[in-house]
Amino acid sequence: MYDQLTPSDIKKMEEEIEYRKLVVRPKALEDVKEARAHGDLSENFEYHAAKKVKNQNESRIRYLERMIRTAKVISEDSAADEVGINNTVTVAFLDDGSEETYKIVTTVRGNSLEGLISNESPLGKALLGKKAGETAHVQVSDTVGYDVRIVKFENTVDDGDRIRSF
Repeated sequence: MYDQLTPSDIKKMEEEIEYRKLVVRPKALEDVKEARAHGDLSENFEYHAAKKVKNQNESRIRYLERMIRTAKVISEDSAADEVGINNTVTVAFLDDGSEETYKIVTTVRGNSLEGLISNESPLGKALLGKKAGETAHVQVSDTVGYDVRIVKFENTVDDGDRIRSF
């Protein structure tokens, strides 16, 4: 498994692992123990459901730990006037003039339905390093591409949650 993660992505994953180990795991183990006490395990639905929840939690912990262990850590820092990771970007599509706003994130957080695009997606790659007012060509495939103009973007500065717009 190989993904690019930022230090804040890793921190969030570590927090989830800790929560799952300290809160979810003990509860799941207690649920299994309680369900086991109800008797015949072959026909005990509560026991099988509790085991499934316990196993899903353990699987998620292993998945997150492997993601952290195999990740390539990338910087969230970018020049103040250039689009970078965790920036919210408003772009105008030059073919029809419509505007959309996206936040550029790492692949592990990408969700296009919520406006979170990956830095490895065609649009994400085209926008990284560009400045407000510049035009970027988005190459979708060998034969298909389109142009967008960066209308504005917001850059989160390291000293807290202060936002600067450009």
